[in-house]
Amino acid sequence: MPPSAIIQPLTSWTFWAWVLATAHVALQVALAWRVIMQRRPTGESLAWVMVIFGFPIVGPLAYLTIGELRLGRRRAKRFVELYPPIRKWLAELPQRSLVDWSRLSPEFESLSQLGQSLIGVPSLRGNHVELINDWQHVFARLIADIDAAQRTCHLEFYIWSNGGEADKVGDALVEAASRGVVCRVLVDALGSRAFLKSEQAARLRQAGVHVQAALPGGLLRAPFVRFDLRLHRKIVAIDGRVAYTGSLNLVDPRFFKKDAGVGEWVDAMVRIEGPAVEALAITFLADWFVETNSDLSELQATGDAHPQPSRGDCTVQVMPSGPALATDAVEQMLITAIYAAREELVLTTPYFVPSEPLSLALIAAARRGVKVILVIPARVDSLLVRFASGAFKGDMLRAGVRIMLFSDGLLHTKSITVDGSYSLFGSVNLDPRSMRLNFEILLALYDPEFTGELRELQQHYIDRSHMMDLARYQRRPQLRRIGENFARLLSPLL
Repeated sequence: MPPSAIIQPLTSWTFWAWVLATAHVALQVALAWRVIMQRRPTGESLAWVMVIFGFPIVGPLAYLTIGELRLGRRRAKRFVELYPPIRKWLAELPQRSLVDWSRLSPEFESLSQLGQSLIGVPSLRGNHVELINDWQHVFARLIADIDAAQRTCHLEFYIWSNGGEADKVGDALVEAASRGVVCRVLVDALGSRAFLKSEQAARLRQAGVHVQAALPGGLLRAPFVRFDLRLHRKIVAIDGRVAYTGSLNLVDPRFFKKDAGVGEWVDAMVRIEGPAVEALAITFLADWFVETNSDLSELQATGDAHPQPSRGDCTVQVMPSGPALATDAVEQMLITAIYAAREELVLTTPYFVPSEPLSLALIAAARRGVKVILVIPARVDSLLVRFASGAFKGDMLRAGVRIMLFSDGLLHTKSITVDGSYSLFGSVNLDPRSMRLNFEILLALYDPEFTGELRELQQHYIDRSHMMDLARYQRRPQLRRIGENFARLLSPLL
């Protein structure tokens, strides 16, 4: 074979390789420019630039898949349609349940004003809030309320997992639907994937229960909808009269994720009666409207979201969050509460991967003399979170934060108490996903009595934990340190 016959294919191959390499670099530069011009948090921007340039092909592909908050054209349109009636409803709320801040601490009012300016939902007085700290009691109360329902049963969860008490909830919904109660179930398409394909879901639909998947994904939808945006809320509203929220998914801990090696999941919920129920009911109906083809006027007529009479003395602010709302609203609320602490700050969360502002707020609180106690599980079910979290623990320990490692299962309760006087409670983890990507629900409870009960529960968790030792932490293997530091670089994207 003559040399020219060999040189010609090589020259052609070299040319196309050069074209592809140039196109790839141009794509990397274009994506990095897009990241910079979107003015995201600095840590998130730098992490994405590192991924785009540090991982050829995979990095740009990852950004194109999960790099931007794409809700999808239809869902975005539904949100736009939803805004006018929601604004009208929000304008009416203060007239129904004015809070007399002179009877409460002045700092409560400023935090409430922040939440209202960020999310638009005012604080509502006159609620009876019951903290339920064990899953058996939650299911017993929930099933009893469904059995007593006369008009509507609305359930919204990230995960519905079949088995045990969760099946009894399904039985109660089937019975409720048989007597004419409108039953709607909204679950995350990814978190509840097995349930949605199960005989239980088919049985519910056959009985007349409306079962809807939220935020469905898939390869065909990936270019148009970001698949890892998740509905992480846990909300139940029954007859517009009673509501539940907190950290417990619709799962029986005796059967859920038994092969994860972390033990039973430990959760808490609140049961609410009073004006705040309307806000939770509206949140559910808004999510249902966005994910279905329901007519808004029909939901307003059949959704049981209506004013409730005073049932107690607790002032509650309901704060839904998510990519369609102010993306940093929850983080601003948390950071403001941390800086407002004067004596004691207790936080419980299963996943601790703080942003830089949140990390600095906790460190500053500890260094100015606030007793900061962070209660987290000794073992979590996510390897990447485990490594990323480990990278932050040293800074916390050196600043004087007391890190308690809960060793009696996976502590899943998300709660914050500030000076024993007010608290934050709901579905929000202390990680970037909860702050920016998930649709979450957070309650601010401006009530020393409830906060005292929550603080007792936190103490119960502390008593079942052991304190993390700085000296032992510093002796961890070098390979683990390297893994943690690399995971920390990616933590803004988790």
